[in-house]
Amino acid sequence: MHTGPNASTLIDGWLEADRGNATAIITADDRRVSAAELYAEICRVASGLRSVGVGREDRVLLVLDDTPAFPASFLGAMRIGAVPVPVNFLLRSEDFGYFLDDSYSVAAIVDAPFLAAVAPQVIARSGVRLIVANGEAPYGAISFDQMKAAGSDEVAPVETHPDDMAFWLYSSGSTGQPKGVVHRHADIGATCTTYAESVIGIGKGDVVFSSAKMFHAYGLGNNLSFPLWAGATSVYLTGKPTPGRLLERVASHRPNLLFSVPALYNAMLTEPEFDDIDWSSVRLAISAAELLPPEIWRRFRERTGVEILDGVGSTEMLHIYCSNRAGACRPGTSGTAVKGYRLEIRNADGTPCGPDEPGEMWVSGPSALSAYWHQHDRTRDKIRGEWFLTGDRYRADADGYMSYEGRVDDMMKIGGLWVSPIEIENRLMEHGAVSEAAVVQVEIDHLSRISAWVILNKGKERSDSLTEELQQWCKLSLQRYQFPHVVNYVDDFPRTATGKIQRFKLRALDLSGSSHRHE
Repeated sequence: MHTGPNASTLIDGWLEADRGNATAIITADDRRVSAAELYAEICRVASGLRSVGVGREDRVLLVLDDTPAFPASFLGAMRIGAVPVPVNFLLRSEDFGYFLDDSYSVAAIVDAPFLAAVAPQVIARSGVRLIVANGEAPYGAISFDQMKAAGSDEVAPVETHPDDMAFWLYSSGSTGQPKGVVHRHADIGATCTTYAESVIGIGKGDVVFSSAKMFHAYGLGNNLSFPLWAGATSVYLTGKPTPGRLLERVASHRPNLLFSVPALYNAMLTEPEFDDIDWSSVRLAISAAELLPPEIWRRFRERTGVEILDGVGSTEMLHIYCSNRAGACRPGTSGTAVKGYRLEIRNADGTPCGPDEPGEMWVSGPSALSAYWHQHDRTRDKIRGEWFLTGDRYRADADGYMSYEGRVDDMMKIGGLWVSPIEIENRLMEHGAVSEAAVVQVEIDHLSRISAWVILNKGKERSDSLTEELQQWCKLSLQRYQFPHVVNYVDDFPRTATGKIQRFKLRALDLSGSSHRHE
């Protein structure tokens, strides 16, 4: 049997390099956790899980915020060959029941604040162990702290094959139930030696801060695998990542690498204290989850001197596989293929597109999912040999820079012509009154029309005259048919856990007769 490194050993290199006293984590309450302390925590969780009957390939549901309990549980489970399954802790109670049943989890490690939603689902399923972290353990549950205290400070990682199942992540479930995405032990190392090394150049001693939580693929790389692999320090934040709290962490801990999403970069720019922050420590800012509008890139660069590297990744590919590079950013694009990955734009029949011809992006690379759990047909549909079909519509220019045009199913056909919502959204955001915009296709009087949802900048008023102004604004620089027939003014959009706009919910609101304005 060919064995390879167990993905849980990211922290082991710190001790081998005699860096056990170096800070691996700065917690939300500013406690410093050394590499040696984290290593011991991981081993104690590993031995503790064994003691309660968790074995190789057993799934362990993780409902945890960003505290040291997350890496200890995630890496501790993998150390004994078990399979951690981190999920969004903000979901409904019935969603946790679905995750338990779909994954066949034998244990659930849950932060105490989330017990009200999770505990009833665990208790209703005999044989599932409930382990409570960061608080008291009611309902006869196992205390995470007591389990660790009884554990061993040294647990050797089990031998694993690079292709062994290591961990799962659940897709966002924008349509239907979330889908379990199965990843291998080899996948974490692949993202570290490709994106983390070749694009952002993370190194020993760097301080990193991510607004994206570790239950999400983006946050898992940002705040766990990348810094532990490189010997960098992670700055944690629990609770909701509001723009004010993000700015406070930047000011107090001076990260070298800042990871966030377009909605939060935009929100930070509107905070009164934004220009009081010393940004000189930040070498690079990184954005993912959805396309970064060029206007946000320009505003951030002008006011901080820091480039935002926009890129595209996915739960299925684990992290970013197409990215802009420092000193070579093209705002409004997702950049070019990351070293180790191949990208092709293809037509609906699977044939490659020419330069500037739009089609679906296909990606091939070393961190691709093994399969969707319990989704055989979807696995066959989305994985074609070495290629994963992203569902994203792009066009590539002669230099290989990728321009996003929306999800394949978000493209709009207006008057017989294909229209990308992204072009209209970016144009709307260039208007001084607009903070954010989202565009969807709706049906009005049996005709396909363009509906824009707009968040205004502070101090701007909603009015019919502004609607007309925004429509003319689009017509001035876009094709005459690329303008919103309808403008809806809202305070915020429905979003995923990472801040991505859920356009399917906006379409549903339009169809339900939400108030709007017509040209």
